[in-house]
Amino acid sequence: MRIAHSRWLLVHNGAIHTQDPRAPRVEALLARDGTVVATGTKDDVEALARHLGSHSGDQARLDLEGATVIPGLIDAHIHLLHWAASLDRVALAGVTSRAEVLRRIADAVAKAPAGSWVQGWGWDHSLWEDTDGGFPDAGILDAVAPDVPVALSRKDGHMMWLNSKAMSLAGIGPSTEVPPGGVLGRDLHGAPNGLLFENAMELLDKAIPSLTHQQAVDLFRRHLPALHKVGLTGVHVPEGSRSFRALQALDASGELGVRVHMMLPSGVARDLIAAGVTSGLGSPRVKVGHVKFFIDGSLGSETAAMFEPFIGSPANVGVLTMDPADLLDAVRDCIAANLAPAIHAIGDRANRTVLDVLEATRDAWLPNGIRPRIEHVQVLHPADVERFGSLGVVASAQPIHATQDMELVDRLWGSRGRYAYAFGSLEATGATLAFGSDAPVETPDPLQGIYAAVTRRRPDGNPDGGWYPEERLTAARAIAAYTTGAAWASGDEGVVGELSPGSRADLVVLSGDPFTASPEALARLRVCATVFEGEVVYRE
Repeated sequence: MRIAHSRWLLVHNGAIHTQDPRAPRVEALLARDGTVVATGTKDDVEALARHLGSHSGDQARLDLEGATVIPGLIDAHIHLLHWAASLDRVALAGVTSRAEVLRRIADAVAKAPAGSWVQGWGWDHSLWEDTDGGFPDAGILDAVAPDVPVALSRKDGHMMWLNSKAMSLAGIGPSTEVPPGGVLGRDLHGAPNGLLFENAMELLDKAIPSLTHQQAVDLFRRHLPALHKVGLTGVHVPEGSRSFRALQALDASGELGVRVHMMLPSGVARDLIAAGVTSGLGSPRVKVGHVKFFIDGSLGSETAAMFEPFIGSPANVGVLTMDPADLLDAVRDCIAANLAPAIHAIGDRANRTVLDVLEATRDAWLPNGIRPRIEHVQVLHPADVERFGSLGVVASAQPIHATQDMELVDRLWGSRGRYAYAFGSLEATGATLAFGSDAPVETPDPLQGIYAAVTRRRPDGNPDGGWYPEERLTAARAIAAYTTGAAWASGDEGVVGELSPGSRADLVVLSGDPFTASPEALARLRVCATVFEGEVVYRE
């Protein structure tokens, strides 16, 4: 899809919520060459359009017919290439039985070309109704795939499930050396059982054929337009060079219809520093943003770094995937080079570790306008909640995780769940919230995230009253986290995330007004149209 521009765009005849505190709600908007020129009353904006001569040039009109406009939504944490690739893999998300997982794998194996791997995405053993809730192993896959290598990523991306053929091709055996920060699952006899946790997944890097540059470009070309259908015009992407180069190629050819803030992996930090690369370098549509670090694992894989053990596993307090002293040194190096750090932290111990590092380096990053962020902020010790606001650390979180993971939190963390996904408490400290989806872990649809943040309920209305309802946000605050909050996190405030003179003309037309909708109406809200840089790129 090539993005072209009408020189002028006039949006009118509806409610336009700008996220601009100087004029929060207006009747009309005028854009020229992808930039907002004016907002205000319908009469004033149309008079200005006539004065500027837009009536005689290349003009498009977007008649809202009473619908509602908000700024283009920004997903502050989406694994973009992984999401696109997952759409072409065996779909296992939401499957509620191991038998159905195996049926789908057997079907894929039967169709697999000779010499290829079968890859799947999204399995979640906590949903399987025909098991005892324990982890699966290689033998289960061997029953349906004895000769074809199978590699299945758990929904959180922190754990892989392999069959014996895949382990053989990857050279995984009893004496395999596991990378630091990784765990290799083993059976009662000490033999690998087909499960790879955290950094142990690196053992597959040389075995599974990597996507070529052209394959990555083609994946984006086919799947990125789906983001417009859910109102996304911006994304923050924690991925590496393959994703970065493919997105740059689409940008160069005029085909990129989203604005991309890259969070490049920590493994390339030294190269970035040596090359003089700083946060903000790039084009208006694709730029270097943060450097992404990991300090622990995940909830579902039971590798999040915790102060107290996981319930039912008295010896398991999770995994620190990086030595805190090494993280401190690396963050200092990045800050000195004007590269902002973004650090994955799930468990309460992990979040405190990162907050300690950011507090120790605050005198270096705060005066220089660097905006460090913690990715996920999934569960906090009560003593650490206020530190986000007092330190000025961005809380980059995914509200849909709260409602999707609530039973798992209750089972594995118990009462610690009170400060899991503590959006209301964090907002009360003055912290900047930036919301995303973590797709393909969950759907990239931000309207579902907004609903989860506002109600703390699933779309079916459960649980009644919401899960830890004291952590609910207003619709205004939830929308801000997908607009102005995400823009602040990437250093793009005033450019995206709002509709004000000088900002980019990125906007979403909704079927109703989320600021006044009841929870039931909020659940039914849909995207009617999406505009990127003044061009209608999706219309229902």
